[in-house]
Amino acid sequence: MQLAITIFVLNALYISINTFRTMLVVKGHQFLAPIVAVFEEFVYVMALAIALQHIDSPLNIAAYAIGFGVGIYIGIVIENKIALGYVNFQVTVQVDPKNPIHAHNEELAENLRNLGYGVTVSKAYGRDGDRLVLSILAPRKADRRLMEQITELSPDAFIMVQEPVQLSGGFWSKEVDTRYHHVNK
Repeated sequence: MQLAITIFVLNALYISINTFRTMLVVKGHQFLAPIVAVFEEFVYVMALAIALQHIDSPLNIAAYAIGFGVGIYIGIVIENKIALGYVNFQVTVQVDPKNPIHAHNEELAENLRNLGYGVTVSKAYGRDGDRLVLSILAPRKADRRLMEQITELSPDAFIMVQEPVQLSGGFWSKEVDTRYHHVNK
């Protein structure tokens, strides 16, 4: 039983690291990903060697397989906690000063700026009239909170969230972390 637990723990650890490293690669962390990969492979060789030496037991095979699934879950949880990178929210709201339902939308950009977010506003025209399209960059750690704040300030907003792979220049890449953390302490 102790051997099965060891196999489970080692494989869960390996797959957790593997999942996290894969997310680093996808997000373009070209220096951190290889460092994590070295540790990942060390754990992998140990786990595989122990598992292959004791493959004759169904309990050990089950421990290896269950460790795989648990490792994926743990890797995703770790990555979500660390939340590397940024998210870009594209928020579209209807503006109509005559309609009290939509009148508050004109202040949405300023309200979000007051919360520490960088907001770029564009005017647009939709099927039913004038719109504002807000582009908001935030640290990925803030994505849930920002979604809640937008829906609280403008419940009728259409929101689309994307994860940019690269950023260059401008207000966003230099100051968004500082502004967000300063206002949201």
